[in-house]
Amino acid sequence: MAVRKAAKVAALGGGTTVALYAFSELREQKQKQARVQAAEQVQMALQDALPSRADQLSALRHTDEFDVLVVGGGATGSGCALDAVTRNLKTALVERDDFSSGTSSRSTKLIHGGVRYLQKAIMKLDYEQYLMVKEALHERSNLLEVAPHLSAPLPIMLPVYKWWQFPYYWLGIKMYDLVAGAQCLKTSYVLSKARALELFPMLKKDKLVGAIVYYDGQHNDARMNLAIALTAARYGAATANYTEVLHLLKRAAPGSAGATRVCGARCRDVITGQEFDVRAKCVINATGPFTDSLRKMDDQKIPNICQPSAGVHIVIPGYYSPDNMGLLDPATSDGRVIFFLPWEKMTIAGTTDTPTDITPHPMPSEDDINFILKEVRNYLSSDVEVRRGDVLAAWSGIRPLVTDPSSKDTQSICRNHVVSVSQSGLVTIAGGKWTTYRSMAEETMDAVVQSHGLRAGPCRTVGLMLEGAKDWTPTMYIRLVQDYGLEVEVAQHLASAYGGRAFEVAKMAHVTGRRWPIVGKRLVSEFPYIESEVQYAIKEYACTAIDVIARRTRLGFLNVQAADEALPRIVDIMAKELDWSERRKTDELASAKRFLRCEMGYKTRSEQLTNTEITLAPAEVDRYKKRFHKFDKENKGFITTVDVQRVLQSINVQIEENTLHDILNEVDLNRNGQVELSEFLQLMSAVKKGQVSDNRLAMLMKTAEESLDQREPVSVDRSGGGV
Repeated sequence: MAVRKAAKVAALGGGTTVALYAFSELREQKQKQARVQAAEQVQMALQDALPSRADQLSALRHTDEFDVLVVGGGATGSGCALDAVTRNLKTALVERDDFSSGTSSRSTKLIHGGVRYLQKAIMKLDYEQYLMVKEALHERSNLLEVAPHLSAPLPIMLPVYKWWQFPYYWLGIKMYDLVAGAQCLKTSYVLSKARALELFPMLKKDKLVGAIVYYDGQHNDARMNLAIALTAARYGAATANYTEVLHLLKRAAPGSAGATRVCGARCRDVITGQEFDVRAKCVINATGPFTDSLRKMDDQKIPNICQPSAGVHIVIPGYYSPDNMGLLDPATSDGRVIFFLPWEKMTIAGTTDTPTDITPHPMPSEDDINFILKEVRNYLSSDVEVRRGDVLAAWSGIRPLVTDPSSKDTQSICRNHVVSVSQSGLVTIAGGKWTTYRSMAEETMDAVVQSHGLRAGPCRTVGLMLEGAKDWTPTMYIRLVQDYGLEVEVAQHLASAYGGRAFEVAKMAHVTGRRWPIVGKRLVSEFPYIESEVQYAIKEYACTAIDVIARRTRLGFLNVQAADEALPRIVDIMAKELDWSERRKTDELASAKRFLRCEMGYKTRSEQLTNTEITLAPAEVDRYKKRFHKFDKENKGFITTVDVQRVLQSINVQIEENTLHDILNEVDLNRNGQVELSEFLQLMSAVKKGQVSDNRLAMLMKTAEESLDQREPVSVDRSGGGV
């Protein structure tokens, strides 16, 4: 086993920050040249039409032997497949779930070198960590170039609350710029207190000294992973999701008595249950947290090399952060780092770093969610009430850290990667980080070519444009608006998610029948996802409703309640396209709801209320009882849709009966079709505690009460008997 040093040895660039940016024009020229060279060096033609999943499975079944079979469809596995196929190797890729269904879709959404790893490298004089940061910064620059529609630079603010921290933080951030060298995105800079609050008005003012701003990249991680896999498929790799490896195939090693060599894998189509063999000269294990499971298929006695760590993130409304500025808390109460980042018009907060068991369905814990909320409160103004009820989604991702099995502290583990070749020829790539997926794939393929004697050229993925990057421009969305009659927000979303392929999605959009927009019916009103994206997702190998809400769109990661509302329509569209039975539709709906509840932190309104203890003051109880009895005129002790409808009619407000049922069902804990006084008090207590926010019944009853109070006659006592 060989542990790589994270990057090739390189010298620190330039003597001064100014000197670094003298190379910016040269950098751009070199990057353009790299893109041209990468495209010219690849010998296969890029297919304009993606093969169907059925065609891909057929290729896996009927190809006599591949040069390379990659197991794992995350960022690293997809990167290996792209690297292999562009070296003119006959390539296959199988993934037992969906592309990016694991860790690669559950990241912090950053493309970064790792400020904290550079800090450790400096503090501990750890040259290996320095090299890893150097490599990651190079890969950051490349990834921003090859997928500009899916990624962009993001300024991140580091607030300073003690004067002595200023030179310490400033030196660290400037070192980050220097290590990036000519590939530095933008130079870091210092802000006064006033300017910091102007750019980040939600920031806590007390004791704030100023801030330092540096730049990293941000991306749509699931769609970036998908873009890598689809690019490999367009170059001719046989790629199939929902294809599980049951066991490895082996044959006798020539010239060695009793020794065997891995020569493929027995696979199963998870959708149909059909089994088949895929034979290959080399098998690559790129299964992330499940690395050791596949290694033990090769050798049961081999020790584990992967120590998993759970990273939890939460999504809260976009108003918690500026649209174009992130925040870094470098020293939380327990020493971990917390990011606070704008993403897809929402705000991501995280992450945690705790040892965990390996599972295909990691769940965010309530303790981790509350820890993140607590740390967020420490950095935001007291004017901003950070409420548990504002958590729109939460997820846990398992980092596949590579370590000695006796290690006890995951926080001290470097994000280096390991490339190993077993005695039977199984090549394993483990560890690493999202940003360095391409260089990890390059090193893996170099090891494959050397250890298995394959005839292949050098790596050609530096500067190789990914799916959708061709013909994309920042103003491309305007053509979508003008040519197809899409809403501006929808057009911007399509351009950023699909790049140059957005026109294919637009062509599939149905006419709305309205004056504007002309085409593009939304799945849910507050998000720019449209129905034709579900149809296009199937072309991108989506097989389940979860694939659509979690990875083809990001609705499940942004707002679980909105995703839940969109599910019936998504299932209907997929059922029509894929000819699902009613039983399959029911199963898909149930499976997707279970995914939202378990893996995306979804708690229905009633579930949020169930564990809420009533802690209202006597005066508050009296006030809410009075409000309740304005609806419960007959003193029944409960209200129904009929009671609410009667009050609404008296103040000239119209709400559809089905909507009213939904509103009451959010609070109807015992599911008896009515809301008791105790349930209403429980709701108001949860609202007060911040466990529930934006509750429709609470807001409706408050508004109705205010309207009724304004209409009550005012008593007038006649002075002196009047006239």
